[in-house]
This record gives sequence, C-alpha cells and structure tokens, in this order.
Amino acid sequence: MSVLNQKLFLGTVLLILVSVANNAHGAPPELPLANVYHQGTDLSQYWVSEKLDGVRAYWDGEHLWSRGGHQYRSPDWFTKRFPEDPLDGELWLGRGRFSELSGIVRTQTPVDKDWRRISFHVFDHPVPGTPFSERYEELRAIVEGSGSPYLALVRQHPVSSHRALMEQLDQIVAAGGEGLMLKRKASLYLGGRSDDLLKVKPFQDREAVVVEQIPGRGKFEGMMGALLVELPNGRRFRIGTGFSDAERESPPEPGQTVTFKFHGYTSTGLPRFASYLRIRDDEP
Repeated sequence: MSVLNQKLFLGTVLLILVSVANNAHGAPPELPLANVYHQGTDLSQYWVSEKLDGVRAYWDGEHLWSRGGHQYRSPDWFTKRFPEDPLDGELWLGRGRFSELSGIVRTQTPVDKDWRRISFHVFDHPVPGTPFSERYEELRAIVEGSGSPYLALVRQHPVSSHRALMEQLDQIVAAGGEGLMLKRKASLYLGGRSDDLLKVKPFQDREAVVVEQIPGRGKFEGMMGALLVELPNGRRFRIGTGFSDAERESPPEPGQTVTFKFHGYTSTGLPRFASYLRIRDDEP
C-alpha cells in the first residue's frame, strides 16, 4: 500500500471512529416541536401541562444538549444522580426568569451557586414505539427513583373543555407563567413539528433571523433602537419593542435567530404588533 493510500485509509478509519463515538452519546436527535392550539381540537385526546419559560435540554445519559446540538457545561454534581435513560425537558429557574437562566447555562465555566438554583424539568422519555401515556408513567418512575434534587417531573393532567383550558391559561399567565402545552396521549416520540404537541398561549410567536441592528434615537441614543429581521419566506420587518435596556446595550447579532410574539397579521401578511421575546434557546 502506498503512503498516500495509507493516509487515506487511516483518515477513513478516524472518521468512522469519530462518528461511532458521537452517535453513542452525543447531540440529540431531532426533537418534537409544537404547533399552535386552535379551538375545536379534540381535547379528550390530550393531556395539559404548564409551558415552562426555560431552556430546552436533552439528556443523553451523560450530557445535557441544546436543541441545536450545543452541550451545556453543567457541573458534575448537577447530573450525578441523573439516569442512563434519555430525557427530554427544560432547564428552569422559575417563571419570568428566562434571561437570567440563559446567561447561566451558556457560561462555559459553570458557577456552582448559580446552577444550584436550576432544575431539569422533564416532560418526555425519548423511546421509540411507545405511546406517550406509557412513556409518561415510565418517566414518573425514573424521576422518583433517581433521588436527584435537580430532576423534576412536569405534571400532566386531562382537560375537559376549551373553556376549562382558557381558564387554566388565564390562571397561569396571571401568576407569571408563559402558557400551556397539550400532548397527545397516543403519540409516539417523533422529531419535527406536529399536532402531537400544541402550545396554548395568549399570543402567537415565530422566529426570524437578525439582519441588522438599527441604532436608537432619543432615550435609546447609543443603544440599539430596533432589529431588522427576516422571516423564512424572505419577508423583512423591524422589531422595536420588548427589549430591556440591557438587551438594547448588548442586542442579538446579525445571523442569530430570535423569537418574537405578535397578534395576527397585517393586510400585507406581516406579523402585527411584533415584540421581541428572546434569542432562540438553542443558540450558543
């Protein structure tokens, strides 16, 4: 075998070994994502839970990963009692504390005192071929058996009607929560967006990519005044509200994906009353 062929062979072997190592324990598979609830949905097929204002995380048995495949550098003691089973859930600090949480979990060198305030609230057990009603019971047993003070179960329960759902939504929002989630009881664990998972919120939300930071004027002089963003269909518009002063001083960069809320669409098809929420939770 020539020297060149030896190098090509060794390179191929190395790529295979790296691929096997990454697939053994690595970035998460494609995760289930939610569509939006609409009145008329057969609620007897679903369970409801609170929609936590946290950071999506996937536990592969060794590490915590973001939806986009970025590893969260949690302290070893945080996951010490986590199971070998995969878990899907949210890192959570409390209602209305997303920005604070985001800063903590994205730090490359974890700070113990900050992580001690966080818990991993799990809502699914990612195993194939098993309906959610059965996965949920398995998940309950896993959480209860772990003995970890940093692992919690997202509680699911039936809902009787649209009216009862809206009443619960009002209670959650009044208490500082973000909304509700509906999970189809018979659904399998499949990646991608579908009606197996529905979000129930007092407003709509979408994602867009930042194109440009527009300088502020008046009271926002020296800070960001608005973001020019682009939707997946190529339409562009500005988002100028919803930012804290700290976010205006250090705004999302061009190329980053942000989530915004809005209330329907204008006659030209653009989101109406768009207001900034956050950088998408799987951004590094």
